[in-house]
Amino acid sequence: MDTTVHRQPSQASGDRHGIVTDTYGRTLRDLRISVTDRCNLRCRYCMPKELFGASYKFMPMMQLLTFEEITRITRCLVELGVEKVRLTGGEPLVRKNLEDLVANISELGVIDIAVTTNGVLLTEKKAHALKAAGLRRITVSLDALDPDVFQFMSGSKVKPEQILRAIDAAAAAGLDPVKVNMVVQRGVNQNSILPMAEHFRGTRHTLRFIEFMDVGTTNGWLLKDVVTADEIRQLINAKWPLEPLPKRYPGEVAQRYRYRDGGGDIGIIASVTKPFCGACTRLRLAADGKFYTCLFAPGGHDLRAALRTGISDAEIKDRVAKLWRGRSDRYSELRAKAGDTMPKRAEMWQIGG
Repeated sequence: MDTTVHRQPSQASGDRHGIVTDTYGRTLRDLRISVTDRCNLRCRYCMPKELFGASYKFMPMMQLLTFEEITRITRCLVELGVEKVRLTGGEPLVRKNLEDLVANISELGVIDIAVTTNGVLLTEKKAHALKAAGLRRITVSLDALDPDVFQFMSGSKVKPEQILRAIDAAAAAGLDPVKVNMVVQRGVNQNSILPMAEHFRGTRHTLRFIEFMDVGTTNGWLLKDVVTADEIRQLINAKWPLEPLPKRYPGEVAQRYRYRDGGGDIGIIASVTKPFCGACTRLRLAADGKFYTCLFAPGGHDLRAALRTGISDAEIKDRVAKLWRGRSDRYSELRAKAGDTMPKRAEMWQIGG
């Protein structure tokens, strides 16, 4: 499929053998589930501590979907074609016994189960428990190796060495290779690009550089603060020559490159400068039971109330299928034209990355 949505919406999108397609023919394949709105860090590009201090009120537990509710919804979506599930937050490991949810989802026959975490709570014991429950892959966020830069970006006193130990713990548990996500913000951690690349060269892990995105409206995003994918690639290529790698599957968001000297590979996610809306197959389920059809959606579609008042599995599938069939999101392409003037959006900590 062309990675740019440039054609007019179809009037005849729908189901084929249980597979659901939206108005642009994009298939529902990936489900990202936020299990909590809470986080133990205050990253400036997601939940800046100036706005989310000690007195901030997060959702009470009764408003969060239970593991049983999440499992039921996931089962219904698997029947609509979902093959990959990623658990996010907030910080997903803040939710107790996350491995129980992983085990529940694994039993549904999901092809690929993954978790994105900041690594603070990822001990070797927890990593082994997640692996034993059926977790296939894990992504750990790490924005710098320099302690001062990392602590500034994370709004915490956590040291990067703790996150590096978490990455080692994941690898020791068999969740290897680990994906490592680095959000790059101009004037903040762009000088950490080469040190991060050097650290992970020669390991089995894949370092992925992410352009600073305008998820939500509280992170002070401006287009001028984006270190572009081309800048990142050129900087690394000047020291360690790179060659591009082909996409491994439809909807892969990272452009991958391989070090020509055999030092492994990296990924660059360019949502701002090189939108990939045309290949997006992701539906997001927030911790409070709202579905979001785009990371940049202005609002969600509530399912929790119906779920708790006796809705059937068939009705769940019908609601989700109808939602997806009407999907016409292509925010990043529109943002490329509008610059800093886009409307209000849901926050990343509400719906995950």
